[in-house]
Amino acid sequence: MGETRVDLHHLLEDLRDAYPGSIEETILTEMLANSLDSGASLVRIVTDPANLCLTIVDDGSGMQRRELARYHDLAHSTKTRGHGIGFAGVGIKLGLLTSSEVVTETRRGKTHVATRWHLASRHKAPWRWIPPPGMVAERGTAVRLTLTDPLSPLLDRGFAEAAIRRHYQPLLDPAIGEILLPVYRRGIVFELNGEVLRKQACGAPEIAPLAVRVGRKRKPSAAGYLYRETGSLPEDQRGIAISTYGKVIKRGWDWLGVSPNAPERIGGLIEVPVLAASLTLNKGDFIRTGQRGAAYLSLRKAIQQGVLRQLAAWGDSREQPEAARPRTLRVLERDLERVLLDLSEGFPLLASLVDHRKGAQKRLPLASKPASAAEPGFGPAMSLSAEIPPGAEDSQAGAETAPPEAPTQEQKERESPTPENRSLPGGPPSPEARRERRPLRVGLTVQFDERPGDPELGRLVESTILVNQAHPAYQRAAASRSEGYHIALSVALALAPLAVEPANEHSFVTAFLSRWGEGFSQARRPRHKRI
Repeated sequence: MGETRVDLHHLLEDLRDAYPGSIEETILTEMLANSLDSGASLVRIVTDPANLCLTIVDDGSGMQRRELARYHDLAHSTKTRGHGIGFAGVGIKLGLLTSSEVVTETRRGKTHVATRWHLASRHKAPWRWIPPPGMVAERGTAVRLTLTDPLSPLLDRGFAEAAIRRHYQPLLDPAIGEILLPVYRRGIVFELNGEVLRKQACGAPEIAPLAVRVGRKRKPSAAGYLYRETGSLPEDQRGIAISTYGKVIKRGWDWLGVSPNAPERIGGLIEVPVLAASLTLNKGDFIRTGQRGAAYLSLRKAIQQGVLRQLAAWGDSREQPEAARPRTLRVLERDLERVLLDLSEGFPLLASLVDHRKGAQKRLPLASKPASAAEPGFGPAMSLSAEIPPGAEDSQAGAETAPPEAPTQEQKERESPTPENRSLPGGPPSPEARRERRPLRVGLTVQFDERPGDPELGRLVESTILVNQAHPAYQRAAASRSEGYHIALSVALALAPLAVEPANEHSFVTAFLSRWGEGFSQARRPRHKRI
């Protein structure tokens, strides 16, 4: 009889490599995420360099004895995707790589138990029950790591505070508290070495609130603000940070596909609780396929529109409005979209850009509408609306009702309001509401930027191809009026690393240009008149 053996050390190292930050930062943020998901309102962090210990204690719901026993299984988790920051139950296990032992104490009701756990060898991680050391008072869970490295950053108070403020900035920003109230009804307090971390409001001279509403709901599904400084911001504060459940997931300009004139002077923070269901395993990105990916792409498009409007109001926008973009560029985008749709059958990884399946990217209608009464805490916020696929929002904690099932096409035609009776809830029909709703595309778009010295013709950022106008080849193409072919080639080269392995990139570019040329030939083919 054989036996399946698992190299735990190797597996944990692979999990560590899947996270974007350092292992110390990952361990700290994962432990805090577990405390927040347990319903805690007070999280106490203690760094003890003398004893090489990092201890985190919360007043959450705690665990039963059986739950604590299963807690030591590598991938066991009692969490549900979308109802918290974590859902896979693997992040805390990384502490075994840096600790000589992990002590976990939990208390719920009459249950008060504790365990000691360590990585004994590459294949064994034994644990045993121990008497509770008394770290938990009334209820909650405490985890104490005894670190093997005396110079570990986890023992440094400054490192811990900087990581908390960077990764959980919305929980320490009073302007974001309103949208997180349904998630953390008792509020969240971080206490570091006996001192409460104070909340810090944005002190920039120019601040612009932003709110995004799903469908026709009055409460925003995403809220935050943009700010502009007179001088350059620190590198880690530039761009827009997007968070969910108070955890910052991405930061910068690349994820949003927006490039202002002065990116070093503009920052922002957007909290989107509904996107907790779209998180990837390492919480460093969002899923882009299926229902969860469609929800992310839809809200990203609405946020992008709001940011572009504010940048235009500040005079910092490089992008042109959709109506002002050259018609030739819009026609080229439609041609490229058809090419990608044809190629997606042979290159499945392209489907995330042109997915036509039900509930996926291409079927997402996005429409702008007037804002209802301003939400408390956001002031006269710029408001946008976005429709989320059915079932993509039911993971939001504190939601009033679960969304209905997706209606059939016949029901949509029968129940869709006419332009005459379409209006906002609780008010008379408005001129904006009477307009026909025109769906906006969420697929691949082409934009331009200037990167002198960059040898690449273009690069893919989310679902946007940024063509390098400063490239000598583009300038030669513009002089000879052959920008269309140059842009098509730039798109093919930018998509090749996504579509195929490096060895097959040449074949992909050849297939792309061939299909693009066939589309032009078919467009010029004369149409036969009907007799």
